[in-house]
Amino acid sequence: MKPLEGVRVLELATIFAGPMAGAFLGDFGADVIKLEHPAKPDPARWHGPAKDGIGLWWKVLGRNKRTATLNLSHPDGAALLLRLAAETDVLIENFRPGTLERWGVGPSELHAANPGLVIARISGFGQFGPYASRPGFGTLAEAMSGFATATGEPDGPPTLPPFGLADSISGLATAYAVMLALTARSRGGSGQVIDLAIIEPIMAMLGPQITWLDQLGYVQPRLGNRSNNNAPRNTYRCADGRWVAVSTSSHSIAERVMRLVGRPEVIAEPWFASGSGRAAHGELLDKAVADWIGVRGRDEVIAAFERAQAAIAPVYDVRDIVADPQYQALSTVIEVHDDDFGSVKMQNIPFRMSATPGEIRFAGRAHGQDTAEVFGFLGPSELDDLRERGVI
Repeated sequence: MKPLEGVRVLELATIFAGPMAGAFLGDFGADVIKLEHPAKPDPARWHGPAKDGIGLWWKVLGRNKRTATLNLSHPDGAALLLRLAAETDVLIENFRPGTLERWGVGPSELHAANPGLVIARISGFGQFGPYASRPGFGTLAEAMSGFATATGEPDGPPTLPPFGLADSISGLATAYAVMLALTARSRGGSGQVIDLAIIEPIMAMLGPQITWLDQLGYVQPRLGNRSNNNAPRNTYRCADGRWVAVSTSSHSIAERVMRLVGRPEVIAEPWFASGSGRAAHGELLDKAVADWIGVRGRDEVIAAFERAQAAIAPVYDVRDIVADPQYQALSTVIEVHDDDFGSVKMQNIPFRMSATPGEIRFAGRAHGQDTAEVFGFLGPSELDDLRERGVI
């Protein structure tokens, strides 16, 4: 039995953060019902490359979800949502703050229908405050959180990631918050509202920058691939044009690296004894490592580092990932059933549980594919009438 079997989730969210949370819950057995507007599906269905006109990102984002359509802004649609919510454990939404209230399905109405409902509200800036009404996306969170200003080369611009980093972190945070709320409810509590602002979870992942500012007035600069905590730490180009990443977060690893690259004398320097001391001499240490690596092929470099028990990794693109024996051993990439293509490969659940493992049972389904099943409590004539009027 999956940990979340018997838990019903209504996903009213679009694009990435909310749907990611729904996917994580569905991976462990929750019955996730994705509700989309009848005429305006989730735009994530067409993000990125497509095959035969079908967006492939959606196959990953929509995994393990039943799909139905419902026009929440229509009074009959709002009434149907309240009927569904009465038999639901979790509702995930990411409309601009105040939207659900305007439709008459805000937390007060939802909790009147079901006091035990956990309502996860995801927005760019939170449900209150001077920015609450602004449209918000992960890109803005990556900018405002401090991530972009700390990322990139020292003489380059602030750098944004080429994927939904803030949204993905928010998706994980939402799933975590939902589990906490469900646990509290199981111990005699009631339903509650989760207010998650996308600008916050990514900032929580950026380390002690606020504490540094508070105690030292220190603002972390852009460092490229270097670190102000240790050195050598960078990416290095091999003689065959491929790249490796080296990390020396522990003193013993730093010593092994410098012995390996033929510079053991620096180990005796007083500054070498601390990570910050090594970081202050990063130019010297980087050059020694880069010169040694630069005249050797990647396979030779990795083999030498492994013999020396020093930390190194190849810099991969997606082709390397699917061919790597460690990822294969972990079943990190799996083949999933799909109604459109027969099967599609995607990344697996990012951890393993010995007693209650998760499972990706099927890829993202077509828009409204399960509408009749989700609203099975309605008769065929009523379903037809609602379709004709654009409610479902």
